[in-house]
Amino acid sequence: MTGILLQARIDSQRLPRKILLPIAGKPLLQHAMENLLAVPADVYAVVTDEASLPELQPLCGRCGFQVIAGHPTDVLARYHRAAEQLGLDTVVRATGDNPLVSPEIADASLQLARQTAADYAGLLHPPYGTAVEVLRADALARAYRDAASSGEREHVTAYIYGNPELFRLALQPAPDSWRSSARVTVDTPEDLAYMRRLFAELYSGSPIPITDVIQWCSRNPHARLKVS
Repeated sequence: MTGILLQARIDSQRLPRKILLPIAGKPLLQHAMENLLAVPADVYAVVTDEASLPELQPLCGRCGFQVIAGHPTDVLARYHRAAEQLGLDTVVRATGDNPLVSPEIADASLQLARQTAADYAGLLHPPYGTAVEVLRADALARAYRDAASSGEREHVTAYIYGNPELFRLALQPAPDSWRSSARVTVDTPEDLAYMRRLFAELYSGSPIPITDVIQWCSRNPHARLKVS
């Protein structure tokens, strides 16, 4: 069983409630969910904390995502619980502050994981905010059991890729046409304004191809953007 597990919560520090802020008439989180629905999987779920559950459940349900709530600060425990509850053997991890998470990259990362039988797989050097991580649920369970530091508990896959002697890693450069130093995640008001500009020009109701994102970003460098 393969599951798309999208990490999201309401309480963000630099840009409060960012996952519910509108971009092109939809909450940011909805864009992430709709992009990920284009990736073939058995299960689609948002992984959150208990405090966020009441507000996220209606939106996620409308988009065809389950919602699983877990530990408020131990995100690794949250993911492990979700994978166990859903009976997954493969987890595709994405984060809800990335409205341009790429179905193309997710598909390619899944293929890489399957071809290599890797515990952890992903593509290197796509635009920041477009990629996913693919991991085996048994590797996630081992990380849950053995990871000790707060950083390893907060950042779900840190223990896995930080211990290559314990896990099979498959990290492959993205195709040339998918490589870029562009940054398209949303952490700040400036990021949100940048995404709104991009969506205003490129969005037509379906996931924006990654090549179109890269071309637009090359014409509109993030460093030039100032919020008025």
